[in-house]
Amino acid sequence: MRALRCPTRWAIIDFIGRGGRETKEIYEHLLARGKRISPSGLYYHLAELRSASIVDVAEYREEGGGAPRKVWKLKTEKIVINLLEREGGKKDV
Repeated sequence: MRALRCPTRWAIIDFIGRGGRETKEIYEHLLARGKRISPSGLYYHLAELRSASIVDVAEYREEGGGAPRKVWKLKTEKIVINLLEREGGKKDV
């Protein structure tokens, strides 16, 4: 749930959609939509989404002698939340 609290992360999820998007494409999309974000800020959001198993790197694209470009895809399209169980299997009574 924590990974989904941020509107920027929802914008990233919506933009990636069912396809794959390179990091640069995501960054340019967010800037075009008026989001004030740095490249390191984008990587922070992608890392949070990745650690929550929402997105993952699907492939690396290489062109020329530069660093490979990451292509991000959704890892899941649906999240189910059990409202009656808390972390560690404990229930509130």
